[in-house]
Amino acid sequence: MARVLLCAAAAWASSGAAAAASGVEQLREFVDTARSAQGEFEQVVSSASGRRAQQASGSFVFLRPGKFRWSYDKPYPQLLVSDGEKLWSWDRDLNQVTVKRLGDALGSTPAAILAGSGTLDRDFNFAEAGSGEGLAWVLATPKLAESSFQSIRLGLAGGLLKRMELQDNFGQTTMIVFTSLVPNAHPDPALFRFVPPAGADVIGD
Repeated sequence: MARVLLCAAAAWASSGAAAAASGVEQLREFVDTARSAQGEFEQVVSSASGRRAQQASGSFVFLRPGKFRWSYDKPYPQLLVSDGEKLWSWDRDLNQVTVKRLGDALGSTPAAILAGSGTLDRDFNFAEAGSGEGLAWVLATPKLAESSFQSIRLGLAGGLLKRMELQDNFGQTTMIVFTSLVPNAHPDPALFRFVPPAGADVIGD
């Protein structure tokens, strides 16, 4: 019983420290300690005028470095899988697969924060962005001029990533809310392998 109480006290203290930490500190903790994670997400894309353009939801799993599986369930099924070398995108309705070599492109994209190698300071500048909605916010701006994103706002709580708000070069805002995120979930390696379905139209490398 004493051991259980000590463990509980340690977990409580750790959780309290994470809650009190700044946004950048929590982000670094998440990247350093969450070598894998899985959960669900909700996504809303808004135009520059603020009009809600698209809503989507699904599930995700990642394994550092470079492996992830991002599955859209609604409104249309679509699957993105990275095995660390190639990125596969499958449109189930069209039975069309697009494949690209991952190369170094992951480093300057929002996916790097979830599934990158942890070298975030090489690819992004970070600044504290205040607090709100129970979250500590971080503003990340890519160092590469050719990045397709102007900035990324990251909301964290308890050392976990809760929200991403992406501002692209066309003025669109993509908000992603992560739910049921479980860090270090030991995902099945088979989740990061993709074989094009029979009869699929494969485009790319």
